[in-house]
Amino acid sequence: MKKIKKIFSFLGPGFITGASDDDPSGVATYSQTGAIFGFAQAWMALFSFPLMSAVQEMCGRIGLVTGHGLAGVIRKHYSKKLLYTAVFLLFVANTINIGADLGAMAASLQLLFDIPFAVGVLAMVVVSLALEVFISYKAYSKYLKYLAFALLSYVFTAFFVKIDWGRVFSSTLLPHVEVSRNYLINIVAILGTTISPYLFFWQADEEVEEEITHHKLRRMGAGQPKVTPKDISRLRIDTIAGMFFSNIVMWFIIVTTGATLFANGIHDITSAQEAALALRPLAGDFAFLLFAAGIIGTGFLAIPILAGSASYAISEALGWRFGLGQKLKRAHGFYGVIILATLLGVIINFIGINPISALYYTAVLNGIIAPPLIIMIIFIANNKKIMGERTNSKLVNILGITTALVMSIAAIILIGTLLVK
Repeated sequence: MKKIKKIFSFLGPGFITGASDDDPSGVATYSQTGAIFGFAQAWMALFSFPLMSAVQEMCGRIGLVTGHGLAGVIRKHYSKKLLYTAVFLLFVANTINIGADLGAMAASLQLLFDIPFAVGVLAMVVVSLALEVFISYKAYSKYLKYLAFALLSYVFTAFFVKIDWGRVFSSTLLPHVEVSRNYLINIVAILGTTISPYLFFWQADEEVEEEITHHKLRRMGAGQPKVTPKDISRLRIDTIAGMFFSNIVMWFIIVTTGATLFANGIHDITSAQEAALALRPLAGDFAFLLFAAGIIGTGFLAIPILAGSASYAISEALGWRFGLGQKLKRAHGFYGVIILATLLGVIINFIGINPISALYYTAVLNGIIAPPLIIMIIFIANNKKIMGERTNSKLVNILGITTALVMSIAAIILIGTLLVK
């Protein structure tokens, strides 16, 4: 028990960030992947893991070393026009994502307890905002860690399904690539869901919040903390653990839906809750319950992070007082953005906008934002004036540049599909 507690206490911003990547929208994307292609794209979990790890490790290290979030560092050393554009697009994309996640959570709650959709949405919003605004960061970060384990429901679900594990591992280790429009678009969708700009901003800021919690800083942006090799090692292990957890959950969702939905000719899945419903007659009530409950748990993890990352970015870009360690009365703007983003997300569910279509355009926005941001992150992480001796290793640079190239190609393909339509 002591060992489990020690491991749990070691997990921090990296683990929470990785887990939040598997939000209801991500679950929907991975479920669609399994339903449409079976196990054919299971290799994407293995492919995206090192790329995602490298980018997030750079973001976390920037926050840890500088005592500023990503937006604060860009504001201080780089183009403000680029920063303001990226922050605005981030806010729009995150708000749409929040709306889609709230809708998926409320729909799943409706499936489980027959609660009216509107009541479900409002309940989710009240709980999420109360936790973010009124709970201290120290307690709040523990709550996020606990919620991350809701993702294990997708791992457990796989063991209630008949799976040809030989085929699964073959598809994972030996990539099967088709040069077809749908196959390529789906790869782009997975990358856009997995390597998302909101994760970049969130982890950098949460590393600073951790420094404040451990009394190495008075407040966000108050100076540079003293960073030891042990701190860097902790960051790296935490981040790799978080990204591995994120990608293994993605893999299990693809495998489960591939073994059930695809195998039974069910290919038209447009949401996470549809995947849960489709699983019920194929895998049984318990698998259905695990899948649906997982949507609610991951939503409670992801929504605060989507709203919080947008608020961190806007607050730092505009020079406001900010941080989850601040009281509401001392950081009105910061908490105001969190509340605004969440409430706009609620409105999306009641004005006739199709959340699935909205998510498609969110992926376009993320695809546009991600490549230049990753390039800037690489520049920052290699700048000795900013990072001192804590600049990138050769391996991290190779992985970072590869990620920027892959995401750039993905963005071009995604925009091209919109123009061709």
